[in-house]
Amino acid sequence: MNKTEKNFIIAGFGGQGVLLAGEVLANAFMLDGKNVTWYPSYGAEMRGGTVNCEIVMSDIEVSSVNKKEADFIIVLNQASFDKFEPKVKTGGYLIVNTTLAAEEKNRSDINYIFAPLSLMAEQLGNVKMANMLSLGLLSKTSGLFSVKTLEKALDIVLPPHRKNLLPLNLKAMEMGYKYDLLTVNC
Repeated sequence: MNKTEKNFIIAGFGGQGVLLAGEVLANAFMLDGKNVTWYPSYGAEMRGGTVNCEIVMSDIEVSSVNKKEADFIIVLNQASFDKFEPKVKTGGYLIVNTTLAAEEKNRSDINYIFAPLSLMAEQLGNVKMANMLSLGLLSKTSGLFSVKTLEKALDIVLPPHRKNLLPLNLKAMEMGYKYDLLTVNC
């Protein structure tokens, strides 16, 4: 793997907008001129079942998907935390939605970022905004893309019948970016 390649996983349950968040992130990287692969994975049960997606970004051709480890992982529920915490690379970041997952620090070699994303989304008036809050938080944490680029990507990805949700989604991204990060090393 080259030094410019970064791997991301976003995981939660069906209905949390995991795949949308991954698609927005992949498009943001494309807008920034990066090579990218977006790989969704979901159970047959869909809404309520487990869902995750992997995004691989690189300055050169993307080597492959389904990596053993990821640089940045967002988990929106406890089941995803349990499944994906072991996949964070040493020195990598795990962003945890503490509304639906415990603040557990089981490893000393990774960075934990805890935020009550679903609670924050409820405060915005729509619990489904947790995914966009997480992208804003990821922007701040990684420094690899801007919220402005995320906003452009979201505008590309949202279908016409969902464009009315654009202002609330943008507000969620900004709120996530401005969240006071408490990065905790075990």
